[in-house]
Amino acid sequence: MAVHGRSTLRDLFDDSPTPHIAHPPRTHHRHFYVATDGSYRADGGGLGAVIETRDGRRVARIALPDTPPDNNVAEYRALHLGLDVLAARAPPGSRVGVLVDHDDLAANVNDATLAAGHPDWEPAHPVEVPTHGKYHWRGVRARIAHFEELRAARIDSRVNPAHPLANAPDQYAHVNRRTDRCVIPASGERAPEDGRADAGSEIPPPSRAERRAGD
Repeated sequence: MAVHGRSTLRDLFDDSPTPHIAHPPRTHHRHFYVATDGSYRADGGGLGAVIETRDGRRVARIALPDTPPDNNVAEYRALHLGLDVLAARAPPGSRVGVLVDHDDLAANVNDATLAAGHPDWEPAHPVEVPTHGKYHWRGVRARIAHFEELRAARIDSRVNPAHPLANAPDQYAHVNRRTDRCVIPASGERAPEDGRADAGSEIPPPSRAERRAGD
């Protein structure tokens, strides 16, 4: 059970392993948490994402139908989508915790995070990405560079809140129509330390969230 005033995603993140990166106590200093999942079926799959502030406020939930070539690519597409949506609502100085239920994806994200500090972006470990997921992997890496700090935790699919959204996008289509609850702070402000966004004007969803991931 989540502690009152804390994000459920934050609790999952703090209790889960972060491949290739040590898990120091300050990991709870994330401003935002993003849980994503992608599903693949012969008759069509889906993408799901849940975004929260560290104090438990819901930023967005997304459930979109998709037609990925396989489950591995679906996971990369889902993370690319989730980070795109957050980037449209949060300042570059934000610290982000990512939750995925895919071992290789979590490891690759953290390798890319570590590589970001290398002048040649050289990862410490070999990074293998599905052939049809390379475009989305480039998008994920761009978002890693966009935020001040980002790391990924590997969670079980049974507790991933994005899992039902990805596996039954038609049943959860209504979540895409809910009002966004996170806005970009005023120009020049850094991400607030308590994870709260400024109460300025609402930022509409990016066009990417209104179309299929393969477009």
